[in-house]
Amino acid sequence: MQLNSSGSIPVLILRRSSLWLAGFLLVVVSAFPLGELDIRFAVMQQRMTERFDDTAVQRLLAWQQQLTAVRDKPEIEQIRQMNAFFHQHVRYRTDQALYGETDYWSTPLELLGHGLGDCEDWAIAQYISLRQLGIDDRKLRLIYVRARIGGPQSSLSEAHMVLGYYSRPDAQPLIVDSLISQILPASERTDLTPVFSFNSAGLWAGQGPQQATTSPTARLSRWRSVLERMQAEGVNFR
Repeated sequence: MQLNSSGSIPVLILRRSSLWLAGFLLVVVSAFPLGELDIRFAVMQQRMTERFDDTAVQRLLAWQQQLTAVRDKPEIEQIRQMNAFFHQHVRYRTDQALYGETDYWSTPLELLGHGLGDCEDWAIAQYISLRQLGIDDRKLRLIYVRARIGGPQSSLSEAHMVLGYYSRPDAQPLIVDSLISQILPASERTDLTPVFSFNSAGLWAGQGPQQATTSPTARLSRWRSVLERMQAEGVNFR
């Protein structure tokens, strides 16, 4: 697909199906089409040493080692093992507690530096890990959802982010989630209601009432910000 003169992809309607599938409406494109991704670990280690302690540096080195260990494995095994890595090394903490902000998106360096983060931080680090392993961007989506809390009969929900892996464009995604260690098909995550999704190609918004409560374009500005900060920390977008 060709970019127009403003550097964005023209708006188009993709084939619609379930909100979990690729059939969202593409409404806007990121300013950072990622292409290939390469993490410069020497740069990242230096930045980590400048900002965090030795324990944080060890988490970074463990991440690098895990990426190397799974590089030649099938994609689904790469996803499983990277999911297990982050569940082992990262604990939940709110943005307010960590950064004094209500909605701060951290880079993988910041997430591993603290060993703490929330769902957005976790999903972004998973996304960058899988891109580093060579998984095609078209197979990955960061997905904003409403997560039901309080059990199957509850009407309460809260905003949440997960990573979706699409083995092919018309497949239902597997959901990689900071809340649970299992990787399940979207059809088995009845506690989640998708709202919109994005990757480096653009942002897809659904057509339901949930759209009114969350601003996709505001979230995209945070996505651009975190991509810029990652570049300064050694994540090279080519």
